[in-house]
Amino acid sequence: MEIGPYKLDAPLLVAPMAGVTDRPFRTLCMRMGAGMAVSEMMSANPLLRDSDKSRRRMDHEGESGIRSVQIAGADPALMADAARYNVDQGAQIIDINMGCPAKKVNKKMAGSALLQFPELVQDIVSAVVTAVSVPVTLKIRTGWDPDNRNGVHIARIAEDSGIRALAVHGRTRACMYKGNAEYDTIRAIKQAVSMPVVANGDITSPQKARFVLDYTGADAIMIGRAAQGRPWIFREIRHYLEHGTTPAPLPMEQEQAMIREHVTALHDFYGEVMGVRIARKHVGWYLQESDAGRDFRRNFNALEEAGQQLDALEQFFANNSLTNNRRAD
Repeated sequence: MEIGPYKLDAPLLVAPMAGVTDRPFRTLCMRMGAGMAVSEMMSANPLLRDSDKSRRRMDHEGESGIRSVQIAGADPALMADAARYNVDQGAQIIDINMGCPAKKVNKKMAGSALLQFPELVQDIVSAVVTAVSVPVTLKIRTGWDPDNRNGVHIARIAEDSGIRALAVHGRTRACMYKGNAEYDTIRAIKQAVSMPVVANGDITSPQKARFVLDYTGADAIMIGRAAQGRPWIFREIRHYLEHGTTPAPLPMEQEQAMIREHVTALHDFYGEVMGVRIARKHVGWYLQESDAGRDFRRNFNALEEAGQQLDALEQFFANNSLTNNRRAD
């Protein structure tokens, strides 16, 4: 799959997830076989750029691969300015968020709320594409609600306005993450446009990845929640797509080493106070399928020091085994 001058070495993308796809997580997923990782959503509001949260979201130091930065907002001029700003900071691709269903985003008429207003979609997309020389991509849902699945219409607007690739989550905004993702709309979008289309939603296994690619005709797939606590899903899917077989599971020692490395990277990236807090949710995802992990997580979440967290993990690994997670994305 190609996005402008950039060619992905695998049709696997890490979905942008606020509070999750920070630099440590992106780095880990790329090492596990993802072809590209899209960074966390950045607000187009210039007043928020100097916050600690925004500075960390813009931090791509030492990362390999293509640097794709997602921006969100509802004002075409501010979105254009945000795109220019992030390109100046090193972004190689700008991704526009019109897929987030969160209430706090939608009440500002951003994210998937924009799907209600095709003319505003066109204004935003055109402004961003005109503002920068790098490729611009777009992430959407299939529509606002099940009675208003206008994904094909939005996709055509996007392509006509210069968008170079489109990611589609197979649910409407009203569906949030409930029920099952549907792929018929993604299939119809792929048939309606010539730009690359990326399918997203409920891709939780190598076999499901193959099915979604074949059924929709999409050029690539995007994995979100299924990678939380299981970044090695990219390794599994990549092997299956290339060889048609499921790879042997990672050795338990390698999974444990990866978790230690991830937690340490969070401590280093955020500092001890924030790093310890953020590590709690990741460790919870890693251990959620472990019967012994329930009590451990309760105790782990009470720890306040980085060293205590790492020591606790060592003790847990010495006494227990892990189980691969299987969840919807």
